[in-house]
Amino acid sequence: MTSLTIGLLLIALLVVLILLGMHIAIGLILVGFLGIWILRGNIDLAFRLLDLTAWNGIADYLFATIPLFVMMGLLVSASNVGRDTFAVAEVLLRRLLGGLGVATVAANTVFAAVTGVSIASAAVFTRVAVPEMRQHGYRTAFAAGTVAGSSILGMMIPPSLLMIVYGVLAEVSIGSLFIAGVIPGAMLALGFVVVIMAMARFTPGFVYENPEAARQRRQAGAQETGMSGREMLARLLPIAALVFLVLGGLYSGYFTPTEAGGVGAFGALIIALMRRSLTRQKTWEIIRQTGAISVSILFLLIAASFYSRMLSVAGLPNGIAGLIRDGGFSATGFLAMYILLIIALGMILDSTSILLIVVPIMAPIADGFGFNLIHFGVLTVLAVEIGLLTPPFGISVFTVHNTLNDPSIGVEKVFMGTIPFISVMILVLLVLAFFPVLSLALI
Repeated sequence: MTSLTIGLLLIALLVVLILLGMHIAIGLILVGFLGIWILRGNIDLAFRLLDLTAWNGIADYLFATIPLFVMMGLLVSASNVGRDTFAVAEVLLRRLLGGLGVATVAANTVFAAVTGVSIASAAVFTRVAVPEMRQHGYRTAFAAGTVAGSSILGMMIPPSLLMIVYGVLAEVSIGSLFIAGVIPGAMLALGFVVVIMAMARFTPGFVYENPEAARQRRQAGAQETGMSGREMLARLLPIAALVFLVLGGLYSGYFTPTEAGGVGAFGALIIALMRRSLTRQKTWEIIRQTGAISVSILFLLIAASFYSRMLSVAGLPNGIAGLIRDGGFSATGFLAMYILLIIALGMILDSTSILLIVVPIMAPIADGFGFNLIHFGVLTVLAVEIGLLTPPFGISVFTVHNTLNDPSIGVEKVFMGTIPFISVMILVLLVLAFFPVLSLALI
């Protein structure tokens, strides 16, 4: 049996172990250890490589980015910034068709620029936006689908934890990845707004419980803003300042990603203190969650690094690249196959697991085909995001469903509500694939 065959069997074993419920990091280490032991016939070598990986895997200043951005997101969530952003967007956009849906996308776009975690956005706006939309006559399935669909902006608009994971695995600049996500993130947000307004105009029954009553309510509500300009400014100023600090510093090159994380976390702390939203118990909970989330991600990265060493020992990236070239695949054919693979995996695995399994194999092959790995990373993250909304896994959908905790709203209704947003994501993915300049223009 060749090394390539053994490597492919080990990858299949890894997928089976994850589907059986094994933690992804444990699965990666176990498969990596077995692979090196089998391929080299030396268990001592497997132990030495595991020891070396655990020691050097995350011994880099860059990895401080993870706890800093995690803490920033948790502090922003605790400060009710998401609620204020939605309230202002609601006032400004209430005249539009599907105005509250557009407001949800707008607020989620801003919120994404300071959290980087889709699950956080989904949880916050399920509590904030869905009750408000239901009160104004929107169908619950549409409201929940809008929250779930727009929540994925947290993984594309920088800072993004998925981009950090991809950058580490593919060994590319995380700062460049962040900047590359700005235009695609804006395209997604604009696409979501267009599809919401189009549905409200042409298929109002999908959006509203009673379209005529919703129209009358919208006209009546448009006469009174209910919020002064000074109040709107006061509510938006904190998050606007935070976005300017993080993205402005990154885009100008004044901050490294790690420094941007530190400045962002400090800024979020100041906002939380000024709003008096930090009790002793809440502060401890934020610190605890920051540690738990960060340690789990860093442990995953150590496991992924060990798994990558096994793949290199097996010669898997070069072997698969040879099979693809011998099979007559062009660069376009490889990219199409890769994206379809990720979307298919998204139906059964979580986003981080997908990256940890496929990026160490596929990134070297993509590099060999001449793809820019920054552009390839944007396509990868976007394809993974689609998996966050597709059944049966769809973690963003399940987050919204569980947060709603409404027995009358089945998870299948939330999945139905996300279909228009998945369509927009696929369209944006195709546009980015054919026009790489859109993701590379700001770098």
